[in-house]
Amino acid sequence: MFITGSPLALSKTVKIGCTMGSWHSSKNETFDSSGNVNFDHFQILRAIGKGSFGKVCIVQKKDTKKMYAMKYMNKMACAQQEAVSNVIREVQILRAVEHVFIVNLWYCFQDEEDMFMVVDLLLGGDLRYHMAEDKTFTEDHVTLYLAELALALDYLGGRGIIHRDIKPDNILLDEEGHVHITDFNIAAETGKDGTASSLSGTKPYMAPEIFSTALGESDGYSFAVDWWALGVTIFELLKKRRPFVIHGDTGPQETLHVLVNTNVHYPACVSENMNDLLRQLLLVDAKQRIQTLAAVRSHPAMASVNFDNVKAKQIKPLFVPSNDQLNCDPTYELEEMIIETKPLHKKKKRLAKQLSKKDSLSSDNASTTKEKPDLFKDFPYYNRDSDLHGKKPPAPAPAPAKSSGVSNQRNQGDVKRPNTADSAAQPKPNSKQALPYSCNQDSNQARPIKQS
Repeated sequence: MFITGSPLALSKTVKIGCTMGSWHSSKNETFDSSGNVNFDHFQILRAIGKGSFGKVCIVQKKDTKKMYAMKYMNKMACAQQEAVSNVIREVQILRAVEHVFIVNLWYCFQDEEDMFMVVDLLLGGDLRYHMAEDKTFTEDHVTLYLAELALALDYLGGRGIIHRDIKPDNILLDEEGHVHITDFNIAAETGKDGTASSLSGTKPYMAPEIFSTALGESDGYSFAVDWWALGVTIFELLKKRRPFVIHGDTGPQETLHVLVNTNVHYPACVSENMNDLLRQLLLVDAKQRIQTLAAVRSHPAMASVNFDNVKAKQIKPLFVPSNDQLNCDPTYELEEMIIETKPLHKKKKRLAKQLSKKDSLSSDNASTTKEKPDLFKDFPYYNRDSDLHGKKPPAPAPAPAKSSGVSNQRNQGDVKRPNTADSAAQPKPNSKQALPYSCNQDSNQARPIKQS
């Protein structure tokens, strides 16, 4: 599935994005289109997002002219924050999934400076952006979102994947207004017992059983945590605030107390059926909570929804993002031009200079240099186009030893990057993680919390 913008939106995007593209030489650049896909195969148009280790840019593949989002992560920054395994794990999971309501991976590769992930381009922005723009979402809006996200969560659960960071920041809109889940940086594959155990997520959206597991009161948690986060997200869209008051510095014990004892005031502006569905998504007891597509489909709040038509994208969303703008913060482009010390548009010239300098070293000096271990040897090359011609995506590798970490979200508009997954090594404290694939920013650092 390739999600592209409307012709108007794309022509507008390219026009706006020509600033970065124009920095390239006007001469015709040659590249081997038959070889492995690499950085030279893409025209860089403009920056639309940033994070700890790099940025997200709109790019165009030179041979097919298709538009994508290119996420690039600086190797040195990832190594310093001990986050390389997280990035590799995210790629392994994304290679094994493809769904109409998920931001899908198309290519990944690396060079001397960066690791690259090329994914679906969605021009509608994320739900957090539209909430910040004071967009009002009604029950009619969120009913379709609920159906689309339930289909995506059902797909992930069927493949043993817990996303663990469902929130408005990680739900992107395409140009027609359909929702898509992004950011699998702390996603986990369940073990043989169907559970995970690390303290991972964005606090205001984390289910009670995640904290009870961290406190030693539970043996683990499963897919129900994503359905809880879905309930929090839909509640927030309807009421413009979350059902629970939880801050970044709230500890696990206090957070669990808030989740268990808060008397939630459900939105008065929606039907009793919708509020009942929200109540069942936010049940503290995970065993009683709605956590399947079948349960959502059979609920009275969804009685009018044809899920087959939803999956086929035959139901038009009521909210269509503007195609007169990029639905993101325009300062990302200025930062790339003015602040960035290693801008992407100058990469080719920079790497050529580095190679020339490296070749000029004497063989004697080279022989006395102790070779460093390659931290990035497991970052895979991937080309979904090849898979579409007969090859199946590889299954993610078995999960290694478990670790723990959590992201803290102090303010409603903050975007947090949780800092580990069950299947990834724990980064250093105060690290931020994956980049979003639309217009979004990691505004605060993550803070790991050790298990009791």
